[in-house]
Amino acid sequence: MSYSERNRAGEEGECKESVYLESKSVIKNGLIASEHLTIDESLLVDPKHLYIGAKIGEGAHGKVYEGRYGDRIVAIKVLHRGNNSEEKASLENRFAREVNMMSRVHHENLVKFIGACKDPLMVIVTELLPGMSLRKYLLSLRPKLLDLHVVINFVLDIARAMECLHANGIIHRDLKPDNLLLTANQKSVKLADFGLAREESVTEMMTAETGTYRWMAPELYSTVTLRQGEKKHYNNKVDVYSFGIVLWELFTNRMPFEGMSNLQAAYAAAFKQERPVLPEDISPGLAFIIQSCWVEDPNMRPSFSLIIRMLNEFLFTLAPPPPSPPLSEPDNNEQKPAPATSDSAITEFSPRNKGKFAFLRHLFASKRTKN
Repeated sequence: MSYSERNRAGEEGECKESVYLESKSVIKNGLIASEHLTIDESLLVDPKHLYIGAKIGEGAHGKVYEGRYGDRIVAIKVLHRGNNSEEKASLENRFAREVNMMSRVHHENLVKFIGACKDPLMVIVTELLPGMSLRKYLLSLRPKLLDLHVVINFVLDIARAMECLHANGIIHRDLKPDNLLLTANQKSVKLADFGLAREESVTEMMTAETGTYRWMAPELYSTVTLRQGEKKHYNNKVDVYSFGIVLWELFTNRMPFEGMSNLQAAYAAAFKQERPVLPEDISPGLAFIIQSCWVEDPNMRPSFSLIIRMLNEFLFTLAPPPPSPPLSEPDNNEQKPAPATSDSAITEFSPRNKGKFAFLRHLFASKRTKN
């Protein structure tokens, strides 16, 4: 690969908010074609300053390599170009959309965007996390379960990242453990891969069947059977549904809809209203959070702001984790109290949210009685 022979040099440029330059919509076969997007020049890096090393991952839309940009180690995502003019135009649009969105959102639980290249390859440069994906981490532990405090801390990280995206009008659409990366100390996670993310204002122009079936909200493909290429409107609550599945997966360390194919899982969720089975020993508080996230009506699902409040409230009810053994013998027998964390704060629900979730609790209680 020609990039691998480039010299290392240069400095990271300041990331500025991207500007969308859109052409007029084109009607093709009775459908609205994707609008053309471009990338602000301030977001581009000089390919001469990039060095691409070993491949560390691969997905449907590109490959990820470890590399260098100037004097820092980075992750370099090289996207596919396509095989014909129509496919190339679509992939270039996807690339521009991903770059523009990544450049305008900044949060400690989002992988940091550094820059992009358009030629000779479509490349996105981000920080490199030395940890593995959450999917690989769970597989390495299976069938062992994660400590409940670890689960709650992980999902709080995820919820905060998603809250940031939604506050900026972005729907991720592909939230799952494969797109969540652990930090080096394995104590926190960051959300990566905006390949399927879209602005909420244009969701009515998006294809419905996106994401990965086991984690996808049923409204993405239910109600009616869509003909290929048809569009369907939905909102950011599709991410809340996926979050509920991820929370269940972290708690159980099992694959959602085990024993089913991807299509069988989609059919079960959308047309039979099935959900992964909650363990019998799960606490009512955690069960309620999970179930409220994957309730059938998207409008009844909580926002990520409210999810964070519920998780903090639940965390406050847990006994503190056992202290880590000291590296050396202490000078005296006194033990220092564990430091308080901001996650233990309780935030009161508004009267409106209290009524809303009282209804949900009653709904879930009725379902358990019927079953």
